[in-house]
Amino acid sequence: MYRNVRRAGMLAGTAAAAMFLLAGPASAHVTVQPPTAAAGSYATLSFKVPTEKDTASTTGLDVQLPTDTPIASVSVQPKAGWTYKITKAAPSKPLMTDDGEVKEIVTRIAWTAQGDGGIKPGEFDTFTVSAGPLPENTDHIVFKALQTYSDGSVVRWVDVAAPGAQEPEKPAPVLTLTASSPGSGGPGAAAARSDEAASASDDSDGTARGLGIAGLVLGALGLLAGGFALISLRRRA
Repeated sequence: MYRNVRRAGMLAGTAAAAMFLLAGPASAHVTVQPPTAAAGSYATLSFKVPTEKDTASTTGLDVQLPTDTPIASVSVQPKAGWTYKITKAAPSKPLMTDDGEVKEIVTRIAWTAQGDGGIKPGEFDTFTVSAGPLPENTDHIVFKALQTYSDGSVVRWVDVAAPGAQEPEKPAPVLTLTASSPGSGGPGAAAARSDEAASASDDSDGTARGLGIAGLVLGALGLLAGGFALISLRRRA
């Protein structure tokens, strides 16, 4: 009896370990964080890059930004131990923003490790950009990425799953866009919120002043009533 229980436990443990080993590599791919953002908003996006090889380090990351659903403004956060190169081009169709027409958009960002640096085996790192306003004419953005290793090999994270299909072997990082909401816009929305706050503050100040004046008037009337009552009492005495 005891042997059967122990054998069943060992089999279950082996099966669980096998499932973990099989699921591990499938989930260790280049992703974008957070996975969702509001359309029309400005977002800080980080590309999470794990090193899957045991004998080589990640020394390069090349991220391609879409041109059919372009992002008007993209800036890169500097990263110690890495250099980066930005490639720009004209959008495929006119891109208008609150500041006017955008004639150049970022189409590619390539990070390269300096010296003997890079992402060692079993480690991961992130590469951060600020982007916006995010397009409102689509429900997702695909960022195709190329991961370069110190042994010269390149992993292409460029596959996009068809609707309803399983995730491909080398999926591209995908940012899902949600419906824009009040407060999710860029500088224009922030300015509007500031104006609303200022207006609310003015209204609050006006109410406070009105209540203060009313209090002074009531106080003065109270003093007059008290004085009149005191004079009446003295006359009666």
